[in-house]
Amino acid sequence: MPLLDSITQFVKDPPPNYVFEFSDAGIAYARPSASGTRELGFASLDPGTLVPSPVADNLLRTEAVSSTLARIAPAVGATKRRRAALILPDWAARVSVLDFDSFPSSAAEQLSLIKFRLKKTLPFDIESAAVSYFVQPKSVQAKTGGGKIDVVTVVVALEVLARYEALFRAQNFHAGDITTAGLASLELVEDTDAVIVAKLTGRALTVMVVSGGVLKLYRCVDLDNANDEEILQVLRPTISYVEDELDTKTRKIIATGFSVNGELPMEKEPLRSRFGSPNPHNAGLLGYLEGAEN
Repeated sequence: MPLLDSITQFVKDPPPNYVFEFSDAGIAYARPSASGTRELGFASLDPGTLVPSPVADNLLRTEAVSSTLARIAPAVGATKRRRAALILPDWAARVSVLDFDSFPSSAAEQLSLIKFRLKKTLPFDIESAAVSYFVQPKSVQAKTGGGKIDVVTVVVALEVLARYEALFRAQNFHAGDITTAGLASLELVEDTDAVIVAKLTGRALTVMVVSGGVLKLYRCVDLDNANDEEILQVLRPTISYVEDELDTKTRKIIATGFSVNGELPMEKEPLRSRFGSPNPHNAGLLGYLEGAEN
């Protein structure tokens, strides 16, 4: 699925040697090995060390995160900054899909319009945030018959982003490629029919609707208890959205990090990757590698 290629705009030739996905549980990573291949792994963090948030510093115990990163990729012998990809927790950013009847051709006007649409929906000042966006291929709304322009937007508070970037600089890295775990994981979705992709990481439930290679809906919800009922309360209206707005049935939900048995009127399957079995803490990493090596 080509979403990640356009959103992160990373250089594929060659992709960064190091890729890191951060979560409250730890750091999933891909690094060069002595044999010249990629080594994949996961380094755990103690509870409370990293707490994803869109409005506050995520790295509550910076020294512990820094020392873990140093163990994963020691900077010994590095004479210049190493290129790396940084995959943020979903709850650390705000991702939206905005639809427009028409969209300006000027980049400055595009950004201004996006900021105007997002301004009242964010829990932080959009003028103190990093904003990225991707104009998806024009889609046709089945019910209206009118063409819509769907734009994926990613917004991260500068306070949050700066702390991650400072962590990387301290370890002699340049985080040139930055995305979120949910968006990166979409590279593992190959279906062309309307599907729901849902990922539970800690208490953060990310739900995405993909139809015909276009991201139509993105939600990330911080749950109280992350139990079956709370998950279903998010999934049920998502199923209704697909039927009402896309005028189609959702035949499949691709789920990672949870199991709700017998409650969903559709087929359920896990995310899959040729690099290993995706889980809530590395699905973004494996998706990023999928996109980088295609």
